[in-house]
Amino acid sequence: MAGRINEEDIAKVRETARIDDVIGTYVTLRNAGGGNMKGLCPFHDEKSPSFNVTPSRGMYHCFGCGAGGDVIKFVMEMDGLGFSETVERLAEKVGIALRYEEGTGPSRSSGGPQRPRLVEAHKIAAAYYADQLATPEAMTARQFLDTRGFDKDAAAHFGVGFSPRGGSDLTKHLKQLGFSDAELVTAGLAGDNNRGLYDRFRGRLMWPIRDSSGDVIGFGARRIFDDDRIEAKYLNTSETPIYKKSQVLYGIDLARREIATASQAVIVEGYTDVMAAHLAGVKTAVATCGTAFGDDHARVIRRLLQDHDEFRGEVIFTFDGDAAGQKAAMRAFEGDQNFAGQTYVAVAAAGLDPCDLRLQHGDAAVRDLVASRVPLYRFVLGNVVQRYDLDRADGRIDALREAAKLVTAIRDRSKVDAFARELAGMLGIDPNDVQREVRRAASRGNDTASGGRAAPAPAPAESLGMPDPRDPRFLLERETLKLVVQYPQVIAAVLKEVGPEDFTHPAYRAVWAVVTLAGGPPTVEDASWGARLQANSVDERVHSLLTALSVEPIRTAKAPDAAYASVHANRLREVTVMRQIADLKSKLQRTNPIDDQLEYNRMFGDLVALEQHRRMLREAALDAT
Repeated sequence: MAGRINEEDIAKVRETARIDDVIGTYVTLRNAGGGNMKGLCPFHDEKSPSFNVTPSRGMYHCFGCGAGGDVIKFVMEMDGLGFSETVERLAEKVGIALRYEEGTGPSRSSGGPQRPRLVEAHKIAAAYYADQLATPEAMTARQFLDTRGFDKDAAAHFGVGFSPRGGSDLTKHLKQLGFSDAELVTAGLAGDNNRGLYDRFRGRLMWPIRDSSGDVIGFGARRIFDDDRIEAKYLNTSETPIYKKSQVLYGIDLARREIATASQAVIVEGYTDVMAAHLAGVKTAVATCGTAFGDDHARVIRRLLQDHDEFRGEVIFTFDGDAAGQKAAMRAFEGDQNFAGQTYVAVAAAGLDPCDLRLQHGDAAVRDLVASRVPLYRFVLGNVVQRYDLDRADGRIDALREAAKLVTAIRDRSKVDAFARELAGMLGIDPNDVQREVRRAASRGNDTASGGRAAPAPAPAESLGMPDPRDPRFLLERETLKLVVQYPQVIAAVLKEVGPEDFTHPAYRAVWAVVTLAGGPPTVEDASWGARLQANSVDERVHSLLTALSVEPIRTAKAPDAAYASVHANRLREVTVMRQIADLKSKLQRTNPIDDQLEYNRMFGDLVALEQHRRMLREAALDAT
């Protein structure tokens, strides 16, 4: 039976799997200077990016929530994997053959199927379905694709396939390849009716659903046969350990980089709409999988857009022009607060979805649809106003009252007055009357909100025992430790006199203890230094602080050299000596030289020595500048 993964191989995976590439499949990262990259944190919701990645040291840290670590920890946290599973997954992606202390293959947990097995089963299933699309039985499926404007190449590009009608064809195929009944049921690929396993999807057109890294994690299945006993037009994979429909977007693997580049995401309603949009040149299109667009979907999009107050993207929803489409627009408007950038709606004049629009009017019509988008708030206001008879005074008043509530919900407060004037034009009411009603609606909303529970404010860093990185009292300590963590070989030679007493903040002193425990900073470049520090930080708060110190930029425009390190080490020691001098002077003032002349003389001699040492440290720091 396989045992632990060889430690050298773990280190090799950590060094080879580029942290910016791995994190970049979940978060859009942009250069932040000094070799750092920055994006929106995937571990908490934020409007301004505080998530930092330093590829040169293979570390990440969020200055908002404190999450941090290396590439292995990131994947563990994002995908809910164990340590060994994560190492195995990363090793497979970067082409490293792992060695085990006992045996030659990966271990299998007795706790049931795990992600690597479930992903592998889906990968094989996707290839199997794609092959089945070419069989005579799949003629109806191919005809359906043809009527929707998708040829063989389009089907291959999106991995579209066909599930045979036999009932257990895929199950038998996977079991022959060594997958257990429990794995297939947990994966959502098979069901169990007490007479044995059966295929979850039978006689349907199949779309593989991939996560942002390209792993197949589920399927969407469309009904194509009239005698299908399941009448639902679409079936989707049920919730599994790897498939969470509230977080899954079809096409995200293909659109991810385009979304980041264009700072635009187009939300369509179905699999064929995604295909049509991409083939028409709108390669930022994605769709939800059998569920409404929700808060978790918004977080995924925001991280890829890097949608924040300083760098705003745009999100474009395409809805059908019917009542269901208007209802979907209202839901999207309710979630508009999730975005910092502008939200839009694109609705074809005849109410056609992107797939039908492409069929009837060509690729250019799909591109024009996206280009002709209108702000979401305007679309929603228009829908509200249309429901009332504006030829009647009471109709106009009722429309005003409902629309005013929507205006108060608009995220950008500086635009409320402009929107109120626009509403006045829609209704034919004096703008001053509209603005008064908007203010009344806002007041009623605030009164209602004040009766509810307010979200607790984040606790200050100090209350958690963690230092504020901007606190001027500890800047010298922090900068010195950043050098120790990031450039140990540069500062090692000047740390001989530095000790725990030089760090006045308990958290920084704890970091220094970890440095000491790790054997002190190496004098030559050592790729394993960061990992050794992390391994010796058993306290989660210290671990978080270490990751912060490893990614936070050094406070100099150029790469730190020996002189820069010397200045900080000597000034750190000088500050400590100054504290000792102050303490000694205070004690001297409290000592009567007549009553205890020997002690007084000893302390006076110590004071002279400390003053000389302080001057020496000051001169050393000045010489280095």
